[in-house]
Amino acid sequence: MKALIVGGGIGGLSTAIALRLRGWDVSVFEQAPALTEVGAGLQISPNGWHVLEALRVSAHMTRTLFEPEAIEMRLGVSGRQVFSLPMKGYAAQRWGAPYIHIHRVDLVDALVERLNELLPDAVQTGLGVSGYDPDGAVVFTDGSRASGDLVVGADGLHSAVRQQMLGPDKPRYTGNIAWRAVVPVDELDRPPPPTACVWAGDRRHAVTTRLRAGTLANFVGMVEESEPAPEGWRIEGSRDDAMAAFDGWHPIVAGLIAKAPVLNRWALFDRTPLPRWHEGQVTLLGDAAHPMLPSMAQGAVQALEDAWTLAAVLDEAASVEAGLQRYFDLRIDRTARIQAGSAANARMFHKATPLGSIAFYGPMAIGARIVPRLIHARQDWVYRHDVTQAV
Repeated sequence: MKALIVGGGIGGLSTAIALRLRGWDVSVFEQAPALTEVGAGLQISPNGWHVLEALRVSAHMTRTLFEPEAIEMRLGVSGRQVFSLPMKGYAAQRWGAPYIHIHRVDLVDALVERLNELLPDAVQTGLGVSGYDPDGAVVFTDGSRASGDLVVGADGLHSAVRQQMLGPDKPRYTGNIAWRAVVPVDELDRPPPPTACVWAGDRRHAVTTRLRAGTLANFVGMVEESEPAPEGWRIEGSRDDAMAAFDGWHPIVAGLIAKAPVLNRWALFDRTPLPRWHEGQVTLLGDAAHPMLPSMAQGAVQALEDAWTLAAVLDEAASVEAGLQRYFDLRIDRTARIQAGSAANARMFHKATPLGSIAFYGPMAIGARIVPRLIHARQDWVYRHDVTQAV
C-alpha cells in the first residue's frame, strides 16, 4: 500500500513513520525547498510522549529535550506566583510518561532521522500540491501527478487538501496575535525559571519555557488585538511593538523581548470543528483538520495522536475508506474538546486586571496549595490518554 503525505511538518512526518512501521510505502511531499522550521519551542505532554516512544523517535531527542521542574502561573506585571505544580518525575508517576520541552527544529530533525532509518529519501521537498483525486492521487502545482492508495493532507491551516474537500473558506480570527522568540539563557540577566510558566495579564499573557537541555529560553506572548496581523510563522515583527505590548511587565519577560535576536509576530486563527475529514481515500490531519490556539500546548501533540490513530485503524480496517471513517469517529470529539479548551484557557489567562486577579486567581492559588492533586486532576483527560493503547 502506498501513502502520499502532503506536508513535511510534525504531523506529516509522524504519519509517515507510523504507516511505515505497518508496512506501507510512503512519500512525503513538502512545498518548501528544505525542511526548515522557525525557531520555536514545543511542550510535549505525556499523551504525546507515548506516541514518540511507540514510533521510536524519543531516542533521537534525549540530547536536546528539557524536562521542566513544574508548571506554574505568575502574574505578568508583578511576577507573583499564583501556583506551582510539580512535573519533573511526577508526570511519569501520574500519567505514565514525562512532560518535556523541545525546540521544534529538534523534533523535526528527530522525526526525519527516524524516517530515514525506515525508508531513506521518503521526503521530497520543493513539491507543492494543488489538489487530489479521491481515489488516492495528488496533483502537483506544476501539473504532474502521483498515485497511491491513500492521501493524507497534513498541510496546515491553509490546507489545499481541505479547501478542495470542503470548499473555500476563511479561518476565523481569534482576536489574538502571537509573538515568539528564542534567546540563549547565558545572554539574559534574569533568565526564566526552569518551568513551563504562564504569565497572566490584562488581555494578554506570555509563556516561558526552556529548550536545548535548558540552554535556550523560549518566549511566546499572546495579545488581544482587534485587527489581525499577517498569518505566518516566519513574519518578523518590531521589537518596539513587542516591548509596548508588554510594557511594565516583569523584568524576566521584558528582558527576553529586549535580548531576542528575532521576534516573530502573526495572527492566530482557528476553525470550528469540521463535519468530516475525508473524501474517498483522502483524509486530513493535524492543523489541516483541527487548528487550535496554543493555550493548552496541544497542537503538535494532537497531530502525533492523529498520526498513530490513523495508521492503527488502517491496519485493521476492511478498506481505506472504512479506516478513514473510523479515524474521524475516534478523533473528532477529543480534538474538538481540546480546541474549545485552548480557547477557554486563553480567556482565563487574560483576566489579570487588579480586580480580576483577586477574584479569579485567589481561589485557584489557595486550591493549588492545599490540594495540588485537584489541579493536576483537571489535566488527567488530556495527559493520561494513550492512543498507542486505545486503538
